[in-house]
Amino acid sequence: MSALKDILHGIPVRHVVGNLNVTITDVCFDSRKATRNSMFVAVVGTQVDGHRYIDDAVALGASVVLCEHVPEAINDNVTYVQVEDTAFALGVSASNYFGSPSTKLKLVGVTGTNGKTTIATLLYKLFRELGYEAGLISTVQNQVGDQVVPATHTTPDPIELNALLQEMVEGGCDYCFMEVSSHAIVQQRIAGLSFAGGIFSNITHDHLDFHKTFDAYIRAKKQFFDDLAPSAFALVNADDRNGAVMLQNTFAHKRTYGIKHLADFKAKVIESHFEGMLLHLDDHEVWVKLVGGFNAYNITAAYGAAILLEQETIKVLTALSNISGAEGRFDTVISAGGVIGVVDYAHTPDAVQNVLETIRDLRKEGQQIITVLGCGGDRDKTKRPKMAAVAVENSDKVIITSDNPRTEDPQQIIRDMEAGVPKEKSRNTFSIVDRREAIRAACHIAQSGDIVLVAGKGHEKYQEIEGQKHAFDDHEVLTKALNER
Repeated sequence: MSALKDILHGIPVRHVVGNLNVTITDVCFDSRKATRNSMFVAVVGTQVDGHRYIDDAVALGASVVLCEHVPEAINDNVTYVQVEDTAFALGVSASNYFGSPSTKLKLVGVTGTNGKTTIATLLYKLFRELGYEAGLISTVQNQVGDQVVPATHTTPDPIELNALLQEMVEGGCDYCFMEVSSHAIVQQRIAGLSFAGGIFSNITHDHLDFHKTFDAYIRAKKQFFDDLAPSAFALVNADDRNGAVMLQNTFAHKRTYGIKHLADFKAKVIESHFEGMLLHLDDHEVWVKLVGGFNAYNITAAYGAAILLEQETIKVLTALSNISGAEGRFDTVISAGGVIGVVDYAHTPDAVQNVLETIRDLRKEGQQIITVLGCGGDRDKTKRPKMAAVAVENSDKVIITSDNPRTEDPQQIIRDMEAGVPKEKSRNTFSIVDRREAIRAACHIAQSGDIVLVAGKGHEKYQEIEGQKHAFDDHEVLTKALNER
């Protein structure tokens, strides 16, 4: 239970109808979850306007309504609080309701197109290795210390997010590392949170179905850094031209990491193998279990953040050498017959390019690269031909298949991808709608030493078809197919 005046702290209030001296028992933005003496926040969403459901929430017992427009028909037993932006108000009120948990630990947000999950996971594992209690909020899973909490979104809604942070505080967590998606920034899911630092990985082609333009996508990421406090740090990739953009208006301490350009935290890949790589990192050599230039960036970002969080260099490097990355990110399996399988979450043109360039750098003469690749339905269609073009350019053979078609026709998604395949590459490009059969076909044509990349779904344990989720695990399917050869 909380006093309404406390819940409204930090929220600009335009008008009040009713009594402010009331106590509420819960905060919700789904009218179906309203309970007696709860506060309903009427959020104007991309699909639904919460103002349409004010009466439903009141009927279930809501005694306070936060809204942008006070309804014409009001209930005398209800307090209506008019605000400018209910999405922002939801974030701040959720933080207030749960006792501002982000101020009671050190919260670090990671944003960018690729690398968010790996960087956040590395930091979580790193600080656990250093002896701290830590929490993780990521695409793959959320963790409160040792406890695993299934993830439904890259960044949860404000109520779920603050409840999770409060659980971390109660569990004794000193740190939390979380992915911050562009959707979450625009939709104000992180409003009211206090960040100790922010990390920018990169920006490439993605989510234009939501943001509409690339400039809007960049602005969304930049907003996260613009809002950081002067006491926080802003750590950005110096090798991404938009890294400098992220720092333009931030009040946070500005720091950079990179491989190619001058940076505060600098790395160089000395050796690389399927089992890991040797890095030269800030005048030290360290062997890590991750592979590829893109992971060299992720390791360097995690290292830089740890140093900015005042950890000892040698202890950080030692811990980094002991930990692995996130599930579904360049996971390898080698068959008894010598075929190397790789499962990776790569689902953007740049990510596919990165993982295939890594494989090309690692392969020996005569080893073929066979790529199985699909694109998700009901998402950015413009990246489909680009992803296919990257795949065929960097592979010996490509099998185009389904990813999560969702409500779209899988054949149409495949046709969209095929439009990016040059005519001269078409003889080594095949289409198999059934993802399981596509993976089996790739394994069947692979010879000893060849590399089969299954890209797009990574850690996911399902395939979404016509609104239904079916059990499907790329790693499991690939492993079984390789053993059937």
